[in-house]
Amino acid sequence: MENRSGLAATSRTDTNPADEALRRVTAQQIGPRRPGTVYDNATGLFQVIAVVTDPSEARRILRRNAARFAVLVQDLHTNATHYTGATWTGSDRVLKTVNV
Repeated sequence: MENRSGLAATSRTDTNPADEALRRVTAQQIGPRRPGTVYDNATGLFQVIAVVTDPSEARRILRRNAARFAVLVQDLHTNATHYTGATWTGSDRVLKTVNV
């Protein structure tokens, strides 16, 4: 397909360096939390149900303008489910991983 200049148009799937850096930072903040993973931290024992990485959806879910991700977890003590935007820290521990 040609564009207005008569040159063939190519689709660009490359991401710019800033987008790639932000993607890496977000992945680090999510850490090893994948659906099925069980982890604990100072606030409880949780199983990951889903991970939302679309920033606009994460902002809507968490009602925070700066949200980049949201993790749906189930508290294994109370069976309550909720979303969290907390980053993975050194005090969080994976107890069970699930291979996909």
